[in-house]
Amino acid sequence: MLLPTTLVGSYAQPEWLIDRKKLAGRFPPRVRARELWRIPEPFLAEAQDDATIMAIKAQEEAGLDIITDGEIRRESYSNRFATALDGVDIDNPGTALDRSGHPNPVPRIVGKIRRNRPVEVDDVKFLRKHTAKPIKMTVPGPFTMSQQAQNEHYANLADAAMDYADAVNAEIKDLFAAGADIVQIDEPYMQARPKPAEEYGLAALNRALDGVTGVTAVHICFGYAAIIHQRPSAYSFLPQLKNCRCNQISIETAQSNLDCSILAELPDKKIMVGTLDLSTSEVESPETVAARIRRALRFRKAEDIIVAPDCGLKYLPREAAFAKMKAMVEGAKIVRSELSAQ
Repeated sequence: MLLPTTLVGSYAQPEWLIDRKKLAGRFPPRVRARELWRIPEPFLAEAQDDATIMAIKAQEEAGLDIITDGEIRRESYSNRFATALDGVDIDNPGTALDRSGHPNPVPRIVGKIRRNRPVEVDDVKFLRKHTAKPIKMTVPGPFTMSQQAQNEHYANLADAAMDYADAVNAEIKDLFAAGADIVQIDEPYMQARPKPAEEYGLAALNRALDGVTGVTAVHICFGYAAIIHQRPSAYSFLPQLKNCRCNQISIETAQSNLDCSILAELPDKKIMVGTLDLSTSEVESPETVAARIRRALRFRKAEDIIVAPDCGLKYLPREAAFAKMKAMVEGAKIVRSELSAQ
């Protein structure tokens, strides 16, 4: 299918499951934030399963072509995986500056980073069980996790990023073995910190993809629109990803009104084009989405384009998240019809 539609990863969690006011009133957690959940621990896993099924069905009802689990079981995109690794002290957190420049509690690296067990394999099996459509699972990237930690073990963060990469690599291979069709690595800090990303982040990302045979994507963004309000009009780290081993690259174009000519510099990658502005709950018209797709088609073939939101839908009200998904699907249909007519 031309112009398949998908989420970047997250969907809006229901209010009965998580305290959305608390979630929105803080920076995305890097350590565990169990206080966000409304459901008592003995019943939490079951409630998360139920909410995940609702997220899957909402995506199917909206007409998405590639389905995620909505990251419903996660307090943030990264902390569930990052806090499951050996070598980090999450009970006595450290501090690191978030991409906004504010200090945030983070895991303290006190030993060698190791993955001693699969973290998201049960999640991908659950997703596979509940939809017949192609499925995608997301994992945090090694460079981003190295930036979201206080290093008290390694000689430098580059060494830490390489061990994070080995952990991500093992997880990705297990996710494909468990049934994932696509695995997406989230690396927002490559945009936020382009100098170290160039020095060692890309090498760590490629190490995470070493020997991986399934379809892989990398998401690089400006941060959640609900948290990071000012957006640049261009990426500080994007053309460098032409040297990445991934198959797809996910970028924002809607809110930032990105100059899509940059896409011509990534000729060997398929592009997930962000077409939903997540800074507002206002729902785009399908024609607005279509116009954003056409903007990318000036520089890339339709076969290379995947239609997506700018970033995760996590912070949107559920009604707005669903309506935006439907508008995205309808916008893709408009452009598909135009391409068929040609």
